[in-house]
Amino acid sequence: MGDTPEQSRQGRLIAVLIAAVGIVYVLVLALGSQLGWTQRTMAFFDLAALAGFTMALWLLYGLWRSRRNNED
Repeated sequence: MGDTPEQSRQGRLIAVLIAAVGIVYVLVLALGSQLGWTQRTMAFFDLAALAGFTMALWLLYGLWRSRRNNED
């Protein structure tokens, strides 16, 4: 189960991406609520957060595949 340094670095990057998207999303929701942003503006940030989480999932899948290929 020896991960290469590159795989470990990529795993940390994915974890930071997930945490950052989550924190920014919560902050934007709070800010939008305080400033009275329209539903259209809030929906844009919902989609942006969805895109960030989807990107993290795609990167995680690539990391999983590379780890599987290294076991062979």
